[in-house]
Amino acid sequence: MEIIELRHPYNKDVIPSESVVLVLGFFDGVHLGHQKVIETGKAAAKEKGLKLALMTFNQHPSIVFQKVDPEAMQYLTSLSQKEAHMADLGVDYLYEVDFTSAFANLAPQVFVDQYMVGLHAEVVVAGFDYTYGKKETANMALLPSYAQGRFEVITVPKETLTGEKVSSTRIRAALQNGEMTEANRLLGYPYEFEGTVVHGDARGRELGFPTANIKVKSTVRLPKEGVYVTELKVGDRWYPSMGSIGHNDTFGQGRQLTVEIYILDFHQDIYGETVAIRWHHFLRDQVAFSGAEALIEQLQQDEIDTRKYFE
Repeated sequence: MEIIELRHPYNKDVIPSESVVLVLGFFDGVHLGHQKVIETGKAAAKEKGLKLALMTFNQHPSIVFQKVDPEAMQYLTSLSQKEAHMADLGVDYLYEVDFTSAFANLAPQVFVDQYMVGLHAEVVVAGFDYTYGKKETANMALLPSYAQGRFEVITVPKETLTGEKVSSTRIRAALQNGEMTEANRLLGYPYEFEGTVVHGDARGRELGFPTANIKVKSTVRLPKEGVYVTELKVGDRWYPSMGSIGHNDTFGQGRQLTVEIYILDFHQDIYGETVAIRWHHFLRDQVAFSGAEALIEQLQQDEIDTRKYFE
């Protein structure tokens, strides 16, 4: 897959000259609904003997439109994760557009002319709710009129699961409630994010449960506080683990939120390494225990439950 970064106004020389099927969307999470849109584009590309291109943005449009602080914007997938998903889904050209104010202010017809026709789209594929400006004047129903016969338009209907639309909003709500089975079902894969292993206060080691303390970017959407069945990726290998998101209230109030992972049957030093965490199953809420003994007893039960999950 070739990644092509565009900033408005873009240099036409970086655009491959061949005709493509162009899929449009922001695709945060690359969930089952997004996958349906991409698979529709892939089928059209195969039928017409064309390359599959996909256009997305480097940041969420609300950062420009609603002046949201970029550091406060939380995503289900980072740009690098999104790239990996697109490669796995068979995308040939991935256009990453820098979502600037100049780009955001393009009139619908100009957007169509420059970012659909200009990218040599023979077919444009997007979800039913895709917009390219104000939804009253730049929706999928109006796209054929802007296309002016220059490309075919395929609108993908909403994908539902248990009677409701599959959406990033629904996944975020599931994460907020610790409903990992629901979130992972909607995603079509286990929820995952990256972080760096940093030094903590070594309290887990004292309790007999040495943990890897994970520093996570502020832009990562964390599941609710609690204890989870997880997997940790070190290098190219995934290890069964149990993860904790919380403030360690047993040892005092007002402590910083931490992400800690206890890796089963693991004895390597991995400080400073970049790791990935998959979040499989919610075990329990965080509790302020009466002391270390009660906490150790609960951690032992958590480990038993984690091992049973993997069995």
